[in-house]
Amino acid sequence: MARLSKPATTAEAVTATFLLTTLPTNDLGLQARSLPIARELQALGHRAVCSNPAPAPRRLISDAGFENLVPEHPLYDLMAGELSLRGLAGYARSDRWRRRHPGLGAMLRELLPSLPLRRAPATDDVWSMDHAAAIMGMLDTGFVRANCRALGEVIERLDPDVVVDFWNPFAAMAARAAGKPLVTVIQADAHPRMQGFVWWKRPGQPPPSAVPSVNAVRGELGLAPISRLEELSVGDLTLVVGAPETDPLPPDAGVTYVGATLWERAGSTLPGWVEELGRDGRPLVWVYSGNPHYGVSGGSLDSAVVLEASVAALAGAPMDVVLTTGHHELPRNLLPLPPNVRHAPFLPGLAMAERCDLLVHHGGYGSCQAGLHAGKPAVILPTYSERESNARRLAGLGAALMVEVRRAGGRKVVDVPALRAAVEQALADRSLRARAGALGERL
Repeated sequence: MARLSKPATTAEAVTATFLLTTLPTNDLGLQARSLPIARELQALGHRAVCSNPAPAPRRLISDAGFENLVPEHPLYDLMAGELSLRGLAGYARSDRWRRRHPGLGAMLRELLPSLPLRRAPATDDVWSMDHAAAIMGMLDTGFVRANCRALGEVIERLDPDVVVDFWNPFAAMAARAAGKPLVTVIQADAHPRMQGFVWWKRPGQPPPSAVPSVNAVRGELGLAPISRLEELSVGDLTLVVGAPETDPLPPDAGVTYVGATLWERAGSTLPGWVEELGRDGRPLVWVYSGNPHYGVSGGSLDSAVVLEASVAALAGAPMDVVLTTGHHELPRNLLPLPPNVRHAPFLPGLAMAERCDLLVHHGGYGSCQAGLHAGKPAVILPTYSERESNARRLAGLGAALMVEVRRAGGRKVVDVPALRAAVEQALADRSLRARAGALGERL
């Protein structure tokens, strides 16, 4: 692969082009993980181009000043808006597809075979990357095929020297099919040497697998079959964010640990109203939910319960509370907010982690690393199995407390008194802060 050394300042200097691909979920986690790497590549004189169609990541990429090369396929047009029947109807009425198709029939002939019509049912436990892929539509061979072709066309258009991928199996397959060097940036739970997201118990029966549909498309692309989807997370170079303590892997796993990989635009500052909070000795608690409602996967990824439970638990408490939602609107059922609670759709994450006394969040990997980086303890309400894995590891390391998120009547629920008690304990327990600080230094 291209060397990541600063090119000589001569006319003969040659720079490489890197394509950074992420799983196109409409949240900031993976994109925020990729932008620091893009920035470092750019500082070394290389060209770094992103590819993500989802609205919140697209905004982050634009704010960071990087190119965003989105696949030209109606499926990706829908991902940029609303991937639902209502979104499809609105898209068909719009003129966004007319540049690429001579008529509505031609557009539908491309789109309809690509829709993820076969999905595994959403469950409380999402056991692995493979199981998550089955829930998200990768049981449907047409969906896998369309995504691989769309990413393949992006690679063909850009002709990058290297593809750097963050959990996008379609991009990994397209890079292999195009013969491009592949760097993968993952968490330990995505590595094939690990049990998956739920390592503290075993499933009663094997969960649905996307491997058959993936192998059907791999055969079409001239690639060898795989036995686990996690095999797509291994690149020519495999980077693991975090450290062996937070992301344990066998010594012979063949990975390179790179520590905390966190994004904040240069010169980012917090608004004045945030700086004024907590000045009278009241603790400042930052509550981050990520995307409250994804609108896909049967609600298994949704984190609105973090906001609902935090508002219920901390309303009127002797502390200031700031809610942020990662460029998403606050659910209307939470309005009006209590006097001690404020909301902003987005605030600079690293600055906010430094400013607050405690993080309360959904267990996303980036949130976990941001807290450790700032040396701040956390109370984690994990809203998805991968997030529960993160929460259990940090709690086991003594840097966080975990409050269980349960399902009742088809909804995610949290024991509100237990959450308030955990917040009070985390604010008072100096050992949590000390351990978070030590892990932050290690990262």
